[in-house]
Amino acid sequence: MSRPSETSVSPATARGGVDWQAVFAFPNPVNEYAARITAGLVVLLAAATLLTGFGWGLAIIAAGFWLRVLFGPRISPLALLSVKVLAPRLGRAKLVPGPPKRFAQGIGAAVSTAAAALFFAGLAPAAWVLLAVLVAAASLEAFAGFCLGCSIFGFLQRRGMIPEDVCEACNNISLRQL
Repeated sequence: MSRPSETSVSPATARGGVDWQAVFAFPNPVNEYAARITAGLVVLLAAATLLTGFGWGLAIIAAGFWLRVLFGPRISPLALLSVKVLAPRLGRAKLVPGPPKRFAQGIGAAVSTAAAALFFAGLAPAAWVLLAVLVAAASLEAFAGFCLGCSIFGFLQRRGMIPEDVCEACNNISLRQL
């Protein structure tokens, strides 16, 4: 009698536990068009927050970045809209490495969280400056296809601060046309 074929099951899942790697998974590769659309939506939300002075907008922006960093596009409303609705209308996907995009989302999470903290600490002008920096970076991604966070990722990887095995496809990311 032959043995049934083995399937790839993590030890946690086999014991009936939660597969935390799957919970916190980030796609690799990523559809660049979806990433650019998400950045464009961030620009719109951030511009509305800047124009209205609505401080809770900073918290919403930060929460969106944290959802994307931690869970990929599975939970973030902006990412879901980009990945499931808007990007498919553009046709064929343009795939790029995922780790630099996650790194860029992490920078966005840090900057937007700092902006929200500054706002709620009574330092609104500093918060608006950080939000303007975020708008500039997201605009570069959305409208010019230049991911500042991805470039920083590549720089850090070339300097050995991010191991090559984190993203082998990224070793020459600065030479790519993003």
